[in-house]
Amino acid sequence: MQEVFLVIELVIAIALVIVILMQKSEGGAASLTGGGNMGGLMSVRGAANFLTRLTAILAAAFMATSLILAVLAGNATTDTGSVMDKVKTEAQPPSSSQPSSPSKPEAAAPAKPEQPAAPSVPFSE
Repeated sequence: MQEVFLVIELVIAIALVIVILMQKSEGGAASLTGGGNMGGLMSVRGAANFLTRLTAILAAAFMATSLILAVLAGNATTDTGSVMDKVKTEAQPPSSSQPSSPSKPEAAAPAKPEQPAAPSVPFSE
């Protein structure tokens, strides 16, 4: 379900970028439509109104799909609680009613020689 909405949102985003680039800028000649000339299909004013409305519709659709994706992502998580709760439960050994006694005595590990501490370097401010 999320994949469908992701594809829809991608298509809307691409269409929104194209529609925004087609609009006449304040400078006038820096648009993809050739400075506002639509080739006689529409008047300049009608094209501006159409592109403005289309931009608003695409922006609203983009926000709606974003909200839907956020809700779907929020519902996808089934785990509740804190991450720290999971860390605490994993770190604690399982409790048992009887103390565990090793069946074989463990051999003593050879002692490791101590490493000398690294010399401290004073920081100058």
